[in-house]
Amino acid sequence: MSSSPDVLIVGAGLAGLCCARELQAKGVSFQILEASDGIGGRVRTDEQDGFLLDRGFQVLLTAYPEAKLCLDYSRLDLKSFLPGILSWYGGRLNKLVDPWRTPGAWTEALRSEFGTLGDKLRIARLRSRLRRTSIEDIFRRPERSTKEALTAEGFSSEIIHHFFRPFLGGILLDGELKSSSRMFEFVLKMMSEGDASLPTRGMGAIPAQLAEKFPADAVRLNTRVEALHENELTLADGETLRARATVIAAEGPSAAHLVGEVEPASRSVTCFYFAAEEAPVAEPILVLNGDGAGPINNFAVISRVALAYAPAGKHLVSVSVLGIHQLTDAQLGGFIIAQMKNLFGTVASGWQLLRSYRITHAQPQQYPGALEPPQRPVRIRPGIYTCGDHRDNASINGAMASGRRAAEAVLSDLQR
Repeated sequence: MSSSPDVLIVGAGLAGLCCARELQAKGVSFQILEASDGIGGRVRTDEQDGFLLDRGFQVLLTAYPEAKLCLDYSRLDLKSFLPGILSWYGGRLNKLVDPWRTPGAWTEALRSEFGTLGDKLRIARLRSRLRRTSIEDIFRRPERSTKEALTAEGFSSEIIHHFFRPFLGGILLDGELKSSSRMFEFVLKMMSEGDASLPTRGMGAIPAQLAEKFPADAVRLNTRVEALHENELTLADGETLRARATVIAAEGPSAAHLVGEVEPASRSVTCFYFAAEEAPVAEPILVLNGDGAGPINNFAVISRVALAYAPAGKHLVSVSVLGIHQLTDAQLGGFIIAQMKNLFGTVASGWQLLRSYRITHAQPQQYPGALEPPQRPVRIRPGIYTCGDHRDNASINGAMASGRRAAEAVLSDLQR
């Protein structure tokens, strides 16, 4: 690598890595400056006592078009969730399966007491429409809140409360369903066209694969950028750097601080990981808190999906709580265990808290209007660019696509 790279990239999250990948393919030199001790941004995996802990509950939706372009799924050795959910309400677990992607499940789906027959027909109609609609057209559709969109589709209040609220709450981190209907439709389209999966060795395998062909000195870790003045970066230790182009690929609040934009509002989440001798559910499936009471929004036995997430004879349970709470980990973890014991009895009594992640900026907030235009500009001014899910949409696909768009803007300007 050149000692003076053509492009400096601030941030080694998915957007920054995809930007660098595109520049490398075109023969443009780059260096990534990353404040933390590893690559991946919010998509990282920690190893602890033989367990693999993703930094927050995450999945890769295999239908993401940008991910299919950038990643080799076969080498990630993806393991998939069962196409469906379990929702706890009315004193028991209720199952809703996707009969289109679950062989032999049509009878089970039609006989299920989850939602009315009308709700099931509306899901089928909505699914069919979204599969015929391009992603570009979805993000051009008029916006309203997700709750307004669901009500307009005619869904019953029962299925909105017991299914859509906790399900989309877990994906969009919005338990009130105030987020853009565009994101709701995008997510449903992706889930109808592919699987929700995990790499065998954790979500951190995704950034590792993106960066595997970078030069050895391409990424400077533990390197915090404090300021951007005109076209010059100032690091925390006072060092200054300048290149032909600079791409700010940090998360929304940090990027806004550096480029002088208004800080975007954020959605936050807290994720708890427990080691368990016995799993509360036998299937590789997402479980929702359909009642809505208590701290838990959703949970999954991750080791049911991908065995390598837990050592032999153990199970790994991931529990998501929306927002950041004032309680200590021990206090909030105690409430989670108490709720699990209430649902599943003594199976949760011996769970051991491994770690919790309090993710203040888990996603940019996406109320109606926030996704207009669907792809926000990545060129801030000549020589300065930005990318991240705050420029497209709050998804792995959005982050990756924004990184590619930033690289394309850089390459176009450098050629001129």
